[in-house]
Amino acid sequence: MISRDGATGLVGLAGSVALLLLTRGLPQSSLVPIGPAFYPRILLGVTAALSLALVVTDLWRRGARPPVPKVSYRLVALTFFVFTLYVFVLPALGYRVATLLFVAVLQATLDPPQSRRAWRIVAAMAVGATVVTYYVFEVYLNVLLPRGRLTGF
Repeated sequence: MISRDGATGLVGLAGSVALLLLTRGLPQSSLVPIGPAFYPRILLGVTAALSLALVVTDLWRRGARPPVPKVSYRLVALTFFVFTLYVFVLPALGYRVATLLFVAVLQATLDPPQSRRAWRIVAAMAVGATVVTYYVFEVYLNVLLPRGRLTGF
């Protein structure tokens, strides 16, 4: 019997493969070797591989099922709330400041730090995620990220 994890993996795999097949109809760019289907194919390929890994893992662990934890939607609601705040402060603070705050607040909301070391890890992860995503999008991919009305950057 397949569990919810396996069923989720099958749905993700089917969706990824279906969307991957639809990328065949995208036109090939004559000017550059990387066409409009390049990045969607990478993303859908990774999603399909991870979905397949979820199905295989579910089938592999047939006998040893961990107990299902009690369902709590409190963290889901808090995550949506933090993300909504991020969307609203992004135009005012800009990508760099808003993303730094978003990552730090979300990480602290999902797993509240209990020590100074844990707070340092939260800060390091927030700075690291902000710097990496900024350089990947702004510098490497030349995507213009939002500048803040209040901060100017």
